[in-house]
Amino acid sequence: MILWFTLAQIVVAVVAGAFCVVAGLAGRRPTDWSVGAVALVEALLVAQVVTAIIAPLVGNPPTGDLLEFWVYLVSAVLLPIGAVLWALMERSRWSTVILGVAALAIAIMVWRMHVIWTVQIA
Repeated sequence: MILWFTLAQIVVAVVAGAFCVVAGLAGRRPTDWSVGAVALVEALLVAQVVTAIIAPLVGNPPTGDLLEFWVYLVSAVLLPIGAVLWALMERSRWSTVILGVAALAIAIMVWRMHVIWTVQIA
């Protein structure tokens, strides 16, 4: 994984998550802004999938467990999809909070993926 891209993903996910949690706790229902913020997190995750496929081919192989990395990545890609579907089906303030919690969970998962890719020795 690329450190600057990992940090960018984490910053975007934390900002989106904080925005959605605050908006939800303030009583806001899911809007284009909250769903769009989580969609941006999803777009960065899709870019991470492409990066994870290309990186070993250009000399940046993972040092940790590759299966564990891919389980984290696939789970992270599916998490915002589930949160957005939930928000679109149940349009309440708690759906906005769920969007935020999903984005914050993704920030943690992205950092863990970076640790698996760079720090551990398989």
